[in-house]
Amino acid sequence: MKKKKLSFPSALTVLFIVLIFAAILTAVVPAGLYSKLAYNAQSNMFEITDSVGKITEMEPTQETLDELGVTGNLDKFLDGTISKPVAIPGTYEKVEQNPQGIFQILLAPISGVYDSIDIILFIFVLGGCIGVLNYMGAFNSAIAVLSKITKGKEYLLIILITIIIAAGGTTFGLAEETIALYPILVPVFLAAGYDVMVCIAAIYMGSSIGTMFPTINPFSVGNASNAAGISLADGMGIRFVALAIGLIITLVYILRYAKKVKADPSQSICYDQYEYHMKKFGHQGEVPKFTGRMKLTLAVFGITFAVLVWGLVTKQWWFDNMTALFLACAIIMAFTSGIGEKNFMDQFIGGAADLMSVALVVGVARGINIILENGMVSDTILAYFSGAISGMNPIIFIILMMFVFIVLGFFISSSSGLAVLSVPIMAPLADTVGVSRAAIVSAYAYGLGLISFITPAGLILASLAMVDVTYDKWLKFIMPLMGITAGFSAVMLVIQLFV
Repeated sequence: MKKKKLSFPSALTVLFIVLIFAAILTAVVPAGLYSKLAYNAQSNMFEITDSVGKITEMEPTQETLDELGVTGNLDKFLDGTISKPVAIPGTYEKVEQNPQGIFQILLAPISGVYDSIDIILFIFVLGGCIGVLNYMGAFNSAIAVLSKITKGKEYLLIILITIIIAAGGTTFGLAEETIALYPILVPVFLAAGYDVMVCIAAIYMGSSIGTMFPTINPFSVGNASNAAGISLADGMGIRFVALAIGLIITLVYILRYAKKVKADPSQSICYDQYEYHMKKFGHQGEVPKFTGRMKLTLAVFGITFAVLVWGLVTKQWWFDNMTALFLACAIIMAFTSGIGEKNFMDQFIGGAADLMSVALVVGVARGINIILENGMVSDTILAYFSGAISGMNPIIFIILMMFVFIVLGFFISSSSGLAVLSVPIMAPLADTVGVSRAAIVSAYAYGLGLISFITPAGLILASLAMVDVTYDKWLKFIMPLMGITAGFSAVMLVIQLFV
């Protein structure tokens, strides 16, 4: 009898394991909360919510902020820039334990799907559009043309895509939106002689490096700078240098792996799935002629992406606008595809169904955060670390601060959420050891960026699910680069102390 080979669990199974671990933490780690400060525009008052939920109002003045020890700029509260409740330093209190049991564990992924419905709907509509294009053979035909154009210079695909996505990450936090790119670009990379891991690395690491070394990203460095009471420009120069060098390090790493795989496909980390990936994403048999209808329908799809970028950058669109945009794209494609109404609907619904697993991964990942929020342990972890690192040597302090943010980023994966919760607590600690608050903002960005490489509660499992690659293969690929990037980030933080 042939012995069954053990395989690494799927993305959803990994997430449920992490979900159970998070629930165990809520029973082991003491529960506690900081008092939170928020501005109520309707009453034109600051509202302070303490650990037991009691709300106290105070005048929205700079004197109030100074009295509370909150470093955010008053104008940023009043104009809505700081929209989430900010943790008030020195107000941490233990509260009654609220361990999350079996029922809460079962409810968390359901609540996570509800909370993530905007992203999930976007994924479904996008999947429908892709299903139609795949049925037409438009992608296969376009890829065949592109392969001829890039013959001998396929490495340019890696460089261009990584740099473009990193630019989006550092400026407006391009992250979840990259989910749309995998079904489009994986066939291009396979046709160029690479494996799916090269495509994942180019897209995901482009986004991760961009968001890790932010320049004007309002969701991460913008919120963190406001919470620290400093200008967005403080530390921007050194982070831009870090972005450029970090991008070069990442590209060299990806290109070395890509060259090795192109020369010998058996060197691929995903080689055991080579035939499966080629069957699913590669063009099979005779490539259909690139017809006028294909070109027109692909043009509609491409223009939709151009409008998407415009909306993200200039109008601060979120997933409701993005989904509406791709719904409009689908309606236009129903006419340009020429495949008939019934056939179009069958292919659209089938394409959406193909991304069901991705949608569930997004929802369950959000469920992990819900468990930790309801268990009220995130503030306890923050209070512990803030006390442990105060009063240290500046160099040791700033390096440890980055690792503190790595740990906190595992429990609070939202960039804006982590900024408004932790930076108001950590920024005053920097003053006591002679470290600039801009360095704290950089430590926050670098730490959160590093943990985003691997945290199951983040975007990586959804990205892997898009191309059917297991988490262990990603870890095997990324851990050396993560170590190199962590060392580089620590060096940049130390340099920032002296510039």
